[in-house]
Amino acid sequence: MMAPFSLLSVGANVLLKSLGLFSATSAVRCSCVVPVIKCFSTTTGIPPKRPLTAYMKYVQEMQPNFIRQNPGVKNVDIVRKIAQQWRNLTPEQKQPFQDASLTAREQYKLAVEKYKAQLTPAQSAAIAVERRQKMAKRKAIRKKKELNALGKPKRPRSAFNIFMAEHFEEARGTTMQAKMVSLTDDWKMLNIPQKQIYMQLAEDDKVRYKNEMQSWEEHMTEIGREDLVRRKARRPKKATATKDRKNKSKVTALKAKAPKKKTAVKKAASGTNAEKTVKSTKK
Repeated sequence: MMAPFSLLSVGANVLLKSLGLFSATSAVRCSCVVPVIKCFSTTTGIPPKRPLTAYMKYVQEMQPNFIRQNPGVKNVDIVRKIAQQWRNLTPEQKQPFQDASLTAREQYKLAVEKYKAQLTPAQSAAIAVERRQKMAKRKAIRKKKELNALGKPKRPRSAFNIFMAEHFEEARGTTMQAKMVSLTDDWKMLNIPQKQIYMQLAEDDKVRYKNEMQSWEEHMTEIGREDLVRRKARRPKKATATKDRKNKSKVTALKAKAPKKKTAVKKAASGTNAEKTVKSTKK
């Protein structure tokens, strides 16, 4: 079983953060007994941690030796060397790490069952809501990465955002929050002619965004990604069809009402004829 290549190019930093820097004394040999996973009570509110995979266990064991044998080498390069060594291992050499990972997964399942059994219905519902929120957040992040990869134009900036980007370097304060407060105060102190300059830039940026989005959505339609096109951009045909239906219905209604008007005119004409007849008889 080979480690995914993405761990080399993308996940190296994440891997190092999760493992940390291990010393020689803290290294755990794979031949040792697998450490028992803690079962957390509901008072802590922390579920059991997921077990490491076979590859991650190998990295955890080999990293201290690599750091000791290669002083001054970057952590990313060390992880790459470990990954290369893992790929060169035989199935028999990988088997102990895979067995340890399998045992850890079995213990993890038992720990999760015990953890869930201690939860109240309210706590289970809260955990389910939190899980859905995390999944939605991950989905939004993946969606944003996909749109960036497809070259979706950036949304137009407001007048204040343009002002903030222009004066951020010289803003007062050492922290981001302090700079934002000072920029907000400076924006409020500007007079109308000064603000008008940034308002015009914001209007120009809206035009830029509109033109770029139109070209981008046309390209998305060409490559079969109409799901990324805004609904308003997809509705012109439906809108015109709806207007045609309304016009047809109006014409039909007018035609239906037309005979009634004629009968009303005939009644009025017959009424005037009757009045004329009465007058002639009186004479």
